[in-house]
Amino acid sequence: MTRSRTWATAWAVLRLAMAAVTVTAITAQLSKSIGTAAELGRDVTTTITNFFSFFTILSNALAAIVLVWAAVWYFARGRRAVAEPPALAVALACASTYMIITGIVYNALLRNIELPQGSAPIPWSNEVLHLIGPLFLLADVFVGPLRRSLPWRSLWAVVAFPIVWVVYTMIRGPLVANPVSGDPFWYPYPFLNPNTPGGWLSVIVYVIGIALAIVAVGAFVVGWGRRTGTADTDAGTATRAAASVPSEALSE
Repeated sequence: MTRSRTWATAWAVLRLAMAAVTVTAITAQLSKSIGTAAELGRDVTTTITNFFSFFTILSNALAAIVLVWAAVWYFARGRRAVAEPPALAVALACASTYMIITGIVYNALLRNIELPQGSAPIPWSNEVLHLIGPLFLLADVFVGPLRRSLPWRSLWAVVAFPIVWVVYTMIRGPLVANPVSGDPFWYPYPFLNPNTPGGWLSVIVYVIGIALAIVAVGAFVVGWGRRTGTADTDAGTATRAAASVPSEALSE
């Protein structure tokens, strides 16, 4: 079913819909954060920068961009293709991995943490970004059409961004004052804050644990694609064969 043109078209529409919902959720939460900061006299610029320093926001923004890319490619060129282009395949693997990790980490570690007054997220937006979106990208791994089989070295591309994000977070953390609590530091998630009883040891343990989880999820995503997707050689052969078929036959 996932290789039929009808399914591919339907899933492309669903990708566009999920991207639209995700962008709406991000925009709504950002608007609320800015409004609250302005109302309470907090630094708005820092609030915006902090907002886009959350892995959740970055992973959802990337997912929305990649889902639109995948849908636009399908409607523009994909209806006669047998596999998505390599760059899109890598981007989908990255977005899927980050969103799955977002869902796991939030629901396992962060869902029941009480936030400071005025910092609570919009409930529906929170569920879109931390539950619905991750579940959709997980489903996309299994049923997304025209998937390409990637080489194992693609896993390096998957893990690159989380490494950069952690380095950025740990360097920026002690340089930025928390606009909510007034602390002379700011970290997007409590398990990355070394100014806690657990200190740096706790942070290192969590970073290693999440890093291993990212590698494991990334390996699963790439491995599943290798199991069910179309290899480069197969795609090239099929594309040449399709090009030799008259356009009247393709429309039947």
